[in-house]
Amino acid sequence: MFFDGLISSLFFLTCGFHVSTIFLMNIKKMIWAIRRHPFLYLSRFRLLSKDSSVDELDVYIYNSINPKEDISPFFYEINELIFKDSLPKTDLECVKTLCRWLKTHIRGGAGLSEHSELALKKMLNNKGGVCSDIVQVFNNFCVLNGISVREWGCTRAPFDKSFGGHSFNEVFITELNKWVLLDVPSCIMFYYEGTTPLSVIEFYQFLRDNRAIRFDSFCEIERANHNRVIRNFYNTIPFLVCNYSNRTYDLFLKRLRPYVPIFVVHFILYVLNKSYHYRFPIDDYRKIFLKV
Repeated sequence: MFFDGLISSLFFLTCGFHVSTIFLMNIKKMIWAIRRHPFLYLSRFRLLSKDSSVDELDVYIYNSINPKEDISPFFYEINELIFKDSLPKTDLECVKTLCRWLKTHIRGGAGLSEHSELALKKMLNNKGGVCSDIVQVFNNFCVLNGISVREWGCTRAPFDKSFGGHSFNEVFITELNKWVLLDVPSCIMFYYEGTTPLSVIEFYQFLRDNRAIRFDSFCEIERANHNRVIRNFYNTIPFLVCNYSNRTYDLFLKRLRPYVPIFVVHFILYVLNKSYHYRFPIDDYRKIFLKV
């Protein structure tokens, strides 16, 4: 009798654990589906988008509202590890070194939507990280190394639910005296007739003029996937992510993220007028909402 009761108890516990696991997995799938729902995607663009001009972009630099003292000490530790051998003599070599190191140590995976320190720790432990996570981490490393940086995104217009958009960076290279488009996850830059890399605006203007643009990878470990680059950049419209305060988002994500979905956190910051916004310098953002 004792063993029969024990076996029955173990059976029901196992079933209960199995049901609970399935329930939690379904909840996670539901949350993921909600986050990826076209309604939320389009609503974000309706709330945050602004028409702009190329000249207006000059004041929107990540470093201007994110000083070094606001960056988590963990980034300082990793930065010392990245440059333990030597500190590059040029901005170009510095950003390439950062990209190579991140490419080597971050496998990537699901989106994280965590505060910056936890996001970096998870990525280094192979627990996820999409392009937007990597871009935001790269922003902070640029701040620590005195390199001006911007965060860009691109999407399709009209909206294409099969394309979730892409995030990338633009850095100001002092020795070239210009901004340069940099895709950190792929370790690539774009070029046209020569060895000087293109800025974001140059890339899109040349692309639309049907000029022969090429991209080159500077990562020896893994070459860029040609089809992925075409998918992420071609037939898209760019927007600049402006006024992202790392300190503000870290504060709210640390306090609220365990209890509420990420889109709720973003909406709270929007209501409090502490949210970032999108600026479209060469396209009318309303094209996103047109019917196919």
